[in-house]
Amino acid sequence: MLLNTFKGRIAVVTGASSGIGLATARRLHRDGARLAISARDPDRLRHAAASIADDVVPIPADVTHRADLDCLMTAVEQQLGPIDILFINAGLKRFAPLADATEELFDEVFAANTKGAYFTLQAAIPHLNDGASVILCGLAPVEPAWRRPGTSIYTASKAALQSFTRTTATELAARQIRVNAVNPGAIDLSAPGAAYLPHDQMAERMRHIATAAPMKRLGKPEEIAGVVAFLASEDASYITGQQITVDGGMS
Repeated sequence: MLLNTFKGRIAVVTGASSGIGLATARRLHRDGARLAISARDPDRLRHAAASIADDVVPIPADVTHRADLDCLMTAVEQQLGPIDILFINAGLKRFAPLADATEELFDEVFAANTKGAYFTLQAAIPHLNDGASVILCGLAPVEPAWRRPGTSIYTASKAALQSFTRTTATELAARQIRVNAVNPGAIDLSAPGAAYLPHDQMAERMRHIATAAPMKRLGKPEEIAGVVAFLASEDASYITGQQITVDGGMS
């Protein structure tokens, strides 16, 4: 994809302080978008914005709070303009075996991954340009997390996004707003702040997953960012309600 693909377009990335969100924010900005990024931690968010460019607008928000989402979308339109690209990436990984899972854990994970995604898009609707592109971050259908004990709440919260993607794409089609999902497989989360387990456990898990993948390696956040950029571009203008799995051949 050529640079300046998104020149003059306004992009918003949630969960952008690290990992896939940060890599995607960098890619969209590199390709010419005027960019706002969001995450819960203001300090990490400001650091992420500074690592991209001086003109990136950081707007702290907690996607589990509907009022935060309204403030986020209003601030983006006031500071940059109506939104052309929205990457809904904010989420939470918390694990527990079925027998030990608490109602509080269930509510916490679904609030971030499912409710948060749903109401992020709802809050954005009045601020989206006709013809905008919305991309959600799901989970590859045969990513090892689906079968690993302790992940039932997390994987269920991501599975809900599959139905969400199809239905909202139909609802917003009259405005030519496209809604799609990118489903990452095992992605290298060795960057500081991106891992969700202690270093030794994370390294061992990643080695095991890489060995099982047909391509014998982990994916990179930048490879997910490239798919998001494609779905946001005019090259994907007739793609909506779809999910693209990026998992190195696992599925």
